[in-house]
Amino acid sequence: MADITFNAIRKSYGRTEVIHGIDAEIADGEFIVIVGPSGCGKSTLLRMVAGLETITSGEVHIGDRVVNALEPRERDIAMVFQNYALYPHMSVFDNMAYGLKIANVPKPEIAERVAEAARMLELEPYLERKPRQLSGGQRQRVAMGRAIVRKPAVFLFDEPLSNLDAKLRVQMRLEIKALQRKLGVTALYVTHDQVEAMTLADRMIVMNAGVCEQIGAPLDVYADPATLFVAGFIGSPPMNVISHDIRPGHGALAPGAVIGVRPEHIDLVEPGTGLIDFDVGFCEPLGAETLVHGVTAAGDKLVVRIDGETRPPADGVKTGLSIDPSKIMMFDPSGHRTSA
Repeated sequence: MADITFNAIRKSYGRTEVIHGIDAEIADGEFIVIVGPSGCGKSTLLRMVAGLETITSGEVHIGDRVVNALEPRERDIAMVFQNYALYPHMSVFDNMAYGLKIANVPKPEIAERVAEAARMLELEPYLERKPRQLSGGQRQRVAMGRAIVRKPAVFLFDEPLSNLDAKLRVQMRLEIKALQRKLGVTALYVTHDQVEAMTLADRMIVMNAGVCEQIGAPLDVYADPATLFVAGFIGSPPMNVISHDIRPGHGALAPGAVIGVRPEHIDLVEPGTGLIDFDVGFCEPLGAETLVHGVTAAGDKLVVRIDGETRPPADGVKTGLSIDPSKIMMFDPSGHRTSA
Protein backbone atom coordinates (compact mmCIF):
# COMPACT_ATOMS: atom_id res chain seq x y z
CA MET A 1 0.00 0.00 0.00
CA ALA A 2 1.22 3.52 -0.70
CA ASP A 3 0.22 7.13 -1.01
CA ILE A 4 1.00 9.15 -4.15
CA THR A 5 2.12 12.75 -4.46
CA PHE A 6 2.22 14.91 -7.59
CA ASN A 7 4.60 17.82 -7.11
CA ALA A 8 4.37 20.42 -9.91
CA ILE A 9 4.20 17.74 -12.62
CA ARG A 10 4.75 19.03 -16.14
CA LYS A 11 4.99 17.26 -19.48
CA SER A 12 6.14 18.75 -22.78
CA TYR A 13 6.63 17.37 -26.26
CA GLY A 14 9.21 19.72 -27.71
CA ARG A 15 7.86 23.22 -27.17
CA THR A 16 4.31 21.99 -26.65
CA GLU A 17 3.39 21.69 -22.98
CA VAL A 18 0.55 19.21 -22.40
CA ILE A 19 0.55 18.96 -18.58
CA HIS A 20 0.75 22.34 -16.88
CA GLY A 21 1.93 21.76 -13.33
CA ILE A 22 -0.25 19.26 -11.43
CA ASP A 23 -0.12 19.20 -7.63
CA ALA A 24 -2.07 16.58 -5.68
CA GLU A 25 -1.78 14.33 -2.65
CA ILE A 26 -3.47 10.92 -2.78
CA ALA A 27 -3.89 9.03 0.48
CA ASP A 28 -3.02 5.38 0.97
CA GLY A 29 -6.03 3.27 -0.04
CA GLU A 30 -7.85 6.14 -1.78
CA PHE A 31 -9.70 5.68 -5.07
CA ILE A 32 -8.94 8.69 -7.28
CA VAL A 33 -10.58 9.18 -10.67
CA ILE A 34 -8.86 11.44 -13.21
CA VAL A 35 -11.67 12.68 -15.45
CA GLY A 36 -11.84 15.00 -18.43
CA PRO A 37 -12.54 15.16 -22.16
CA SER A 38 -10.41 13.49 -24.80
CA GLY A 39 -7.03 15.17 -25.17
CA CYS A 40 -7.01 16.80 -21.73
CA GLY A 41 -3.87 14.92 -20.58
CA LYS A 42 -5.42 12.47 -18.13
CA SER A 43 -3.89 9.34 -19.68
CA THR A 44 -0.55 11.11 -20.05
CA LEU A 45 -0.59 11.86 -16.32
CA LEU A 46 -1.38 8.23 -15.53
CA ARG A 47 1.36 6.99 -17.84
CA MET A 48 3.88 9.23 -16.06
CA VAL A 49 2.95 7.53 -12.79
CA ALA A 50 3.41 4.16 -14.49
CA GLY A 51 6.78 5.10 -15.96
CA LEU A 52 5.54 4.80 -19.55
CA GLU A 53 6.05 8.54 -20.15
CA THR A 54 8.99 10.61 -18.94
CA ILE A 55 8.32 13.56 -16.65
CA THR A 56 9.56 16.88 -18.01
CA SER A 57 9.70 18.53 -14.59
CA GLY A 58 8.33 18.00 -11.10
CA GLU A 59 8.25 14.82 -9.02
CA VAL A 60 6.00 11.80 -8.58
CA HIS A 61 6.23 10.13 -5.17
CA ILE A 62 4.90 6.62 -4.55
CA GLY A 63 5.15 6.03 -0.85
CA ASP A 64 8.42 7.53 0.35
CA ARG A 65 10.19 7.16 -3.03
CA VAL A 66 10.60 9.62 -5.86
CA VAL A 67 9.95 7.38 -8.86
CA ASN A 68 10.83 9.70 -11.77
CA ALA A 69 13.91 7.73 -12.74
CA LEU A 70 12.63 4.25 -11.88
CA GLU A 71 11.64 1.68 -14.50
CA PRO A 72 7.95 0.63 -14.51
CA ARG A 73 8.77 -2.76 -12.96
CA GLU A 74 10.50 -1.00 -10.04
CA ARG A 75 7.52 1.20 -9.11
CA ASP A 76 5.34 -1.47 -7.44
CA ILE A 77 2.35 -0.67 -9.66
CA ALA A 78 -0.03 -2.75 -11.77
CA MET A 79 -1.91 -1.35 -14.75
CA VAL A 80 -5.22 -2.38 -16.35
CA PHE A 81 -5.60 -1.18 -19.93
CA GLN A 82 -8.59 -0.39 -22.12
CA ASN A 83 -7.81 -3.19 -24.57
CA TYR A 84 -7.16 -5.87 -21.89
CA ALA A 85 -3.70 -6.69 -23.44
CA LEU A 86 -4.13 -10.45 -22.94
CA TYR A 87 -1.95 -13.04 -24.68
CA PRO A 88 -4.34 -14.80 -27.09
CA HIS A 89 -2.37 -18.08 -27.15
CA MET A 90 -2.28 -18.41 -23.34
CA SER A 91 -4.94 -19.76 -21.01
CA VAL A 92 -6.58 -17.55 -18.42
CA PHE A 93 -4.35 -19.12 -15.76
CA ASP A 94 -1.19 -18.45 -17.76
CA ASN A 95 -2.22 -14.87 -18.55
CA MET A 96 -2.74 -14.17 -14.86
CA ALA A 97 0.45 -15.99 -13.84
CA TYR A 98 2.79 -14.63 -16.52
CA GLY A 99 4.09 -11.61 -14.63
CA LEU A 100 4.81 -13.71 -11.58
CA LYS A 101 6.71 -16.27 -13.66
CA ILE A 102 8.87 -13.50 -15.15
CA ALA A 103 9.56 -12.31 -11.60
CA ASN A 104 10.67 -15.85 -10.65
CA VAL A 105 7.98 -16.30 -8.02
CA PRO A 106 7.90 -19.96 -6.87
CA LYS A 107 5.29 -22.12 -8.66
CA PRO A 108 3.31 -23.02 -5.50
CA GLU A 109 2.94 -19.33 -4.64
CA ILE A 110 1.90 -18.52 -8.22
CA ALA A 111 -0.80 -21.19 -8.10
CA GLU A 112 -2.02 -19.90 -4.74
CA ARG A 113 -2.18 -16.26 -5.88
CA VAL A 114 -3.94 -17.08 -9.14
CA ALA A 115 -6.45 -19.29 -7.37
CA GLU A 116 -7.18 -16.55 -4.84
CA ALA A 117 -7.71 -13.93 -7.57
CA ALA A 118 -9.84 -16.33 -9.62
CA ARG A 119 -12.13 -16.92 -6.62
CA MET A 120 -12.40 -13.20 -6.01
CA LEU A 121 -13.28 -12.49 -9.65
CA GLU A 122 -15.43 -15.59 -10.24
CA LEU A 123 -13.04 -16.88 -12.91
CA GLU A 124 -12.47 -20.36 -11.50
CA PRO A 125 -14.49 -22.14 -14.24
CA TYR A 126 -12.51 -20.37 -16.98
CA LEU A 127 -8.88 -20.86 -15.96
CA GLU A 128 -8.14 -23.26 -18.84
CA ARG A 129 -9.90 -21.22 -21.51
CA LYS A 130 -8.23 -18.91 -24.03
CA PRO A 131 -9.24 -15.20 -24.18
CA ARG A 132 -11.18 -15.74 -27.43
CA GLN A 133 -13.52 -18.06 -25.52
CA LEU A 134 -14.47 -15.36 -23.03
CA SER A 135 -16.94 -12.47 -23.05
CA GLY A 136 -15.73 -8.88 -22.84
CA GLY A 137 -16.53 -8.69 -19.14
CA GLN A 138 -14.67 -11.92 -18.45
CA ARG A 139 -11.62 -10.69 -20.35
CA GLN A 140 -11.64 -7.53 -18.28
CA ARG A 141 -11.75 -9.64 -15.12
CA VAL A 142 -8.72 -11.59 -16.35
CA ALA A 143 -6.86 -8.32 -16.90
CA MET A 144 -7.79 -7.25 -13.38
CA GLY A 145 -6.76 -10.65 -12.01
CA ARG A 146 -3.35 -10.31 -13.64
CA ALA A 147 -2.94 -7.03 -11.74
CA ILE A 148 -4.25 -8.41 -8.45
CA VAL A 149 -1.87 -11.39 -8.29
CA ARG A 150 1.10 -9.02 -8.30
CA LYS A 151 -0.12 -7.49 -5.01
CA PRO A 152 1.00 -4.00 -6.04
CA ALA A 153 1.05 -0.87 -3.91
CA VAL A 154 -0.93 1.04 -6.59
CA PHE A 155 -3.52 0.07 -9.21
CA LEU A 156 -3.63 2.15 -12.41
CA PHE A 157 -6.73 1.89 -14.62
CA ASP A 158 -6.67 3.48 -18.09
CA GLU A 159 -10.30 3.66 -19.33
CA PRO A 160 -10.77 -0.07 -18.61
CA LEU A 161 -14.50 -0.18 -19.39
CA SER A 162 -14.62 1.73 -22.67
CA ASN A 163 -14.96 -1.43 -24.79
CA LEU A 164 -17.93 -2.81 -22.86
CA ASP A 165 -21.63 -2.25 -23.52
CA ALA A 166 -23.60 0.09 -21.24
CA LYS A 167 -25.15 -2.60 -19.01
CA LEU A 168 -21.85 -4.40 -18.51
CA ARG A 169 -20.06 -1.12 -17.73
CA VAL A 170 -22.45 -0.54 -14.83
CA GLN A 171 -21.83 -4.06 -13.50
CA MET A 172 -18.06 -3.78 -13.85
CA ARG A 173 -18.03 -0.37 -12.13
CA LEU A 174 -19.62 -1.95 -9.09
CA GLU A 175 -17.17 -4.86 -9.18
CA ILE A 176 -14.11 -2.61 -9.48
CA LYS A 177 -15.28 -0.43 -6.60
CA ALA A 178 -15.99 -3.45 -4.37
CA LEU A 179 -12.67 -5.04 -5.30
CA GLN A 180 -10.67 -1.91 -4.51
CA ARG A 181 -12.46 -1.59 -1.16
CA LYS A 182 -11.72 -5.22 -0.32
CA LEU A 183 -8.04 -4.99 -1.25
CA GLY A 184 -7.53 -1.52 0.23
CA VAL A 185 -5.08 -0.64 -2.55
CA THR A 186 -4.51 2.93 -3.74
CA ALA A 187 -6.09 3.33 -7.18
CA LEU A 188 -5.83 5.88 -10.00
CA TYR A 189 -8.57 5.49 -12.59
CA VAL A 190 -8.74 7.45 -15.86
CA THR A 191 -12.03 8.00 -17.67
CA HIS A 192 -13.80 10.52 -19.89
CA ASP A 193 -17.15 9.36 -18.50
CA GLN A 194 -18.30 11.68 -15.73
CA VAL A 195 -20.90 9.12 -14.54
CA GLU A 196 -18.08 6.62 -13.95
CA ALA A 197 -16.16 9.31 -12.11
CA MET A 198 -19.11 10.22 -9.89
CA THR A 199 -19.91 6.62 -8.96
CA LEU A 200 -16.36 5.30 -8.44
CA ALA A 201 -14.29 8.10 -6.93
CA ASP A 202 -13.48 8.90 -3.35
CA ARG A 203 -12.17 12.09 -4.93
CA MET A 204 -11.86 13.17 -8.54
CA ILE A 205 -9.27 15.21 -10.39
CA VAL A 206 -11.08 17.15 -13.12
CA MET A 207 -8.69 18.04 -15.96
CA ASN A 208 -9.04 20.39 -18.90
CA ALA A 209 -6.33 21.06 -21.50
CA GLY A 210 -3.55 19.79 -19.23
CA VAL A 211 -4.72 21.82 -16.21
CA CYS A 212 -6.22 20.52 -12.99
CA GLU A 213 -9.49 22.46 -12.76
CA GLN A 214 -10.64 21.02 -9.42
CA ILE A 215 -9.98 18.20 -6.95
CA GLY A 216 -12.69 17.01 -4.58
CA ALA A 217 -15.29 14.45 -3.61
CA PRO A 218 -17.80 13.86 -6.43
CA LEU A 219 -20.82 15.40 -4.72
CA ASP A 220 -18.76 18.38 -3.53
CA VAL A 221 -17.51 19.02 -7.06
CA TYR A 222 -21.04 18.71 -8.42
CA ALA A 223 -22.54 21.06 -5.84
CA ASP A 224 -19.68 23.56 -5.73
CA PRO A 225 -17.84 23.67 -9.08
CA ALA A 226 -14.80 25.94 -9.10
CA THR A 227 -15.03 26.82 -12.78
CA LEU A 228 -17.54 26.99 -15.60
CA PHE A 229 -15.77 24.07 -17.28
CA VAL A 230 -16.29 21.83 -14.23
CA ALA A 231 -19.91 22.96 -13.93
CA GLY A 232 -20.53 21.99 -17.54
CA PHE A 233 -18.56 18.75 -17.56
CA ILE A 234 -19.73 17.21 -14.28
CA GLY A 235 -23.44 16.52 -14.36
CA SER A 236 -25.83 14.95 -16.85
CA PRO A 237 -27.40 16.98 -18.27
CA PRO A 238 -24.79 19.67 -17.60
CA MET A 239 -25.34 22.93 -15.79
CA ASN A 240 -27.39 25.53 -17.66
CA VAL A 241 -25.51 28.68 -18.62
CA ILE A 242 -27.44 31.94 -18.82
CA SER A 243 -25.52 34.69 -20.59
CA HIS A 244 -28.28 37.32 -20.68
CA ASP A 245 -29.76 39.45 -17.92
CA ILE A 246 -32.73 37.90 -16.16
CA ARG A 247 -35.92 39.79 -15.32
CA PRO A 248 -35.35 43.50 -14.45
CA GLY A 249 -34.97 44.18 -10.78
CA HIS A 250 -32.90 41.03 -10.16
CA GLY A 251 -29.53 42.46 -11.14
CA ALA A 252 -27.59 42.80 -14.37
CA LEU A 253 -24.72 40.63 -15.53
CA ALA A 254 -21.29 42.18 -15.87
CA PRO A 255 -19.82 42.04 -19.39
CA GLY A 256 -18.60 38.51 -20.10
CA ALA A 257 -20.03 37.06 -16.89
CA VAL A 258 -22.63 34.29 -16.88
CA ILE A 259 -25.05 32.60 -14.49
CA GLY A 260 -25.01 28.85 -13.94
CA VAL A 261 -27.92 26.81 -12.59
CA ARG A 262 -28.52 23.05 -12.47
CA PRO A 263 -31.60 21.67 -14.32
CA GLU A 264 -33.09 20.35 -11.06
CA HIS A 265 -33.03 23.82 -9.49
CA ILE A 266 -35.43 25.32 -12.02
CA ASP A 267 -39.24 25.07 -11.83
CA LEU A 268 -41.79 25.62 -14.57
CA VAL A 269 -44.31 28.34 -13.65
CA GLU A 270 -47.08 30.30 -15.34
CA PRO A 271 -46.11 32.52 -18.29
CA GLY A 272 -45.04 36.01 -17.25
CA THR A 273 -44.12 34.93 -13.73
CA GLY A 274 -40.80 33.74 -12.33
CA LEU A 275 -37.46 35.14 -13.43
CA ILE A 276 -37.32 34.05 -17.07
CA ASP A 277 -39.75 33.62 -19.97
CA PHE A 278 -39.28 30.21 -21.60
CA ASP A 279 -40.40 28.58 -24.84
CA VAL A 280 -40.61 24.78 -24.58
CA GLY A 281 -38.92 23.01 -27.50
CA PHE A 282 -39.35 19.31 -26.71
CA CYS A 283 -39.45 16.95 -23.74
CA GLU A 284 -37.41 13.81 -23.00
CA PRO A 285 -39.39 11.36 -20.82
CA LEU A 286 -36.80 9.14 -19.09
CA GLY A 287 -39.04 7.33 -16.63
CA ALA A 288 -38.13 8.63 -13.18
CA GLU A 289 -37.59 12.11 -14.63
CA THR A 290 -38.38 14.21 -17.67
CA LEU A 291 -36.01 16.70 -19.26
CA VAL A 292 -37.69 19.77 -20.73
CA HIS A 293 -35.60 21.48 -23.42
CA GLY A 294 -36.26 24.98 -24.60
CA VAL A 295 -34.99 28.52 -25.07
CA THR A 296 -35.44 31.73 -23.08
CA ALA A 297 -36.83 34.88 -24.60
CA ALA A 298 -33.25 36.22 -24.63
CA GLY A 299 -31.97 33.21 -26.60
CA ASP A 300 -30.32 31.02 -23.93
CA LYS A 301 -30.91 27.27 -24.40
CA LEU A 302 -31.87 25.63 -21.10
CA VAL A 303 -32.84 22.21 -19.75
CA VAL A 304 -35.29 21.81 -16.87
CA ARG A 305 -35.50 18.52 -14.93
CA ILE A 306 -38.97 17.63 -13.60
CA ASP A 307 -40.32 14.58 -11.81
CA GLY A 308 -41.27 11.73 -14.12
CA GLU A 309 -44.78 11.58 -12.63
CA THR A 310 -45.43 15.23 -13.49
CA ARG A 311 -47.22 15.75 -16.79
CA PRO A 312 -44.73 17.54 -19.06
CA PRO A 313 -45.71 20.67 -21.00
CA ALA A 314 -46.60 20.36 -24.66
CA ASP A 315 -43.95 21.14 -27.25
CA GLY A 316 -44.01 24.78 -28.32
CA VAL A 317 -45.87 26.24 -25.33
CA LYS A 318 -44.71 29.38 -23.54
CA THR A 319 -44.08 29.21 -19.83
CA GLY A 320 -42.01 30.85 -17.12
CA LEU A 321 -39.07 29.65 -15.06
CA SER A 322 -38.57 30.06 -11.34
CA ILE A 323 -35.04 29.58 -9.96
CA ASP A 324 -33.99 28.97 -6.37
CA PRO A 325 -31.80 32.06 -5.70
CA SER A 326 -29.53 30.08 -3.37
CA LYS A 327 -28.66 27.73 -6.23
CA ILE A 328 -27.62 30.40 -8.72
CA MET A 329 -23.85 30.45 -9.41
CA MET A 330 -21.95 33.34 -10.95
CA PHE A 331 -18.91 32.93 -13.19
CA ASP A 332 -16.59 35.75 -14.24
CA PRO A 333 -15.31 36.25 -17.82
CA SER A 334 -12.36 33.91 -17.11
CA GLY A 335 -14.79 31.11 -16.20
CA HIS A 336 -14.05 31.08 -12.47
CA ARG A 337 -16.69 31.18 -9.75
CA THR A 338 -17.35 34.56 -8.23
CA SER A 339 -19.56 35.60 -5.33
CA ALA A 340 -20.83 38.71 -7.06
